[in-house]
Amino acid sequence: MGPNHAVIYLVEPFGGSMRRQNANLPHVYWDDAAVTRGDGCFETILVAGGQPTNLEAHLKRFANSARLLDLPAPPAEAWRAATYQAVADFVRESGLEPGDVEAKCQWTYTRGRESTGVPSAWVTVRPIPREQIELRERGAKVMTAPRGYTLAATEETPWLTVGAKTLNYAAAMSAVRWAKSRGFDDVVYIDPATGRVLEGATSSVIVVRGDKLRTPTTGGDVLPGTTQAAIFKRAEKEGWRCKEKDIDVDYLLSSDQVWLVSSVRGGVRVTAIDGTKLPVPSKKDEAKVRALIDAALRPAPRA
Repeated sequence: MGPNHAVIYLVEPFGGSMRRQNANLPHVYWDDAAVTRGDGCFETILVAGGQPTNLEAHLKRFANSARLLDLPAPPAEAWRAATYQAVADFVRESGLEPGDVEAKCQWTYTRGRESTGVPSAWVTVRPIPREQIELRERGAKVMTAPRGYTLAATEETPWLTVGAKTLNYAAAMSAVRWAKSRGFDDVVYIDPATGRVLEGATSSVIVVRGDKLRTPTTGGDVLPGTTQAAIFKRAEKEGWRCKEKDIDVDYLLSSDQVWLVSSVRGGVRVTAIDGTKLPVPSKKDEAKVRALIDAALRPAPRA
């Protein structure tokens, strides 16, 4: 299986049928709102051990994103069934043992064609980009920067889709390209008015201090992360003390470890911030956090 192999299933947006799409043929029309407006929502799900992970949390956030965008409620059972079928096809075609398969699953749900008004929906499973796997292994050098705009709704802007994971990621991708052009691997957004750490361009921030895990307070300019929530849920069972907290860059620099977490990257330890190297944890301490992240993202048995 090559790095460009993909399994795609088209999902009937109101429930019911699904069908496999030839990945070498187009399936998005020229007037689809995903193409012309970036109008829709998505979720990215890790496939580990040949199974989708954290599925119910993704379904919950997906439904919330659709609600905020005034899209019809995505039928959970249809998306669940399409996901398991697409993953099963990918595993079978990989030629690997199911337990050895790791992949990226993405749900896409758009407002659909302007000419029909019917939403478009599909599930894709493909290999994880090599760059993300390498970052897990070597860590990431990040730069801090203001996001340049706010996600927080006010009385004057009630239409802002706070909490929705929308398709419009152009600004985030531009920030990452800017960072890479200057020798960094990623970006961590900062509120310029308060100095508060918000989140990565496509990730949540987790800070380790002794037996404490901290993450920036969610809401407003910080999208609640399904991976961060899963890690905290698992960590609390293991005796870690977890909570949200307003964090600044000095807090990051003085912590034991700083991690960027998201569904597919899992956990990437931050090695430097704005050119300042962070302390290198012992192999034991780093392995403890990595094991926690891996356990939190382990797929639950299918009911």
